[in-house]
Amino acid sequence: MPTTLTTIKEELKNKLGSSIQVIAQTGRKRQVERKGILSEVYPSVFIVDLDQESNAFERVSYSYSDVLTKAVEINFLDEAV
Repeated sequence: MPTTLTTIKEELKNKLGSSIQVIAQTGRKRQVERKGILSEVYPSVFIVDLDQESNAFERVSYSYSDVLTKAVEINFLDEAV
């Protein structure tokens, strides 16, 4: 991912509607992996609509600073690896 807040916002804005995998650090040596669709981008947060089969709730939001500090890792599933 890019290294500034502005470039993170722009890249996510360009990928609206894409399938993504989000890996969030939830504590010491613990992480949560979620898959969904990048649905909305706001000035300070972005919203992911989660897959209903594997998650108990519908949506989750993350801040761009979480991505910048690597507390949240984003992988786009539409891109070839």
